[in-house]
Amino acid sequence: MASGRQAAFFDLDKTIIAKSSTLAFSKPFQAGGLLSRKALLRSVYSQFVYVVGGADHDQMEKMRQFLSELVTGWDVATVKEIVADTLHNVVDPLVYDEAVQLIEEHHALGRDVVIVSASGTEVVEPIGELLGADHVIATTMAIEDGKYTGEIAFYAYAEGKAEAIGRLAEVNGYDLAESFAYSDSATDVPMMEAVGHPFAVNPDKDLRRIAKERDWPVLVFTKPVALRSRLPAARPTLAALAVGGVVVAGGVIWASARRRRIGA
Repeated sequence: MASGRQAAFFDLDKTIIAKSSTLAFSKPFQAGGLLSRKALLRSVYSQFVYVVGGADHDQMEKMRQFLSELVTGWDVATVKEIVADTLHNVVDPLVYDEAVQLIEEHHALGRDVVIVSASGTEVVEPIGELLGADHVIATTMAIEDGKYTGEIAFYAYAEGKAEAIGRLAEVNGYDLAESFAYSDSATDVPMMEAVGHPFAVNPDKDLRRIAKERDWPVLVFTKPVALRSRLPAARPTLAALAVGGVVVAGGVIWASARRRRIGA
């Protein structure tokens, strides 16, 4: 694109934070009456498999089915309130300092930062607000009468991520050939192929092999950070969380109030 505007696209789970962002809220959801003990144990087991085994296509499909069944009938307002009330306690110990530094560096260079995650918008949007992201692309669940139906309206996964990035680039005039992408999983190869500067972060076995074959840089993030101390001004509110996303060609894309002017 002629404008030369650039963006940095970050996967969330195991790239910015050290575990599944959705399953990280299992205990708060149980405390809020949304999860039974049996469902909590299932979510903990799913988290263990995710962290130890990586996230290949079959596991992501199982995760999608599990989460779809899990949230059916949940009250949307209750989910948002629980996430808002527990966000710092859940996310603070999980955020990689190296990722936060990268986000700050991209912003300092005038690039938009976009979080692209297969987790749900109700979880990803407030995390994006905490991190000062300019946009969020995330999975959206169908809602009827204020409750989740169990149907997935848009799944931000694999080619779906790449397609949503392409739509956002058209809207905002990003030059994808000059943009950046960061992920830990081989399932995100389509997203990484969509930009000119892909980086593998704590890559799973398959992505490590692909990165070696394609000479993509490999980054290792290991240092947790207390996000509250790093970004004291970035505090989400229930009012902010209640603001709906912007629907763009089937994918929900959220724009932060902390929009930044793009430098030359």
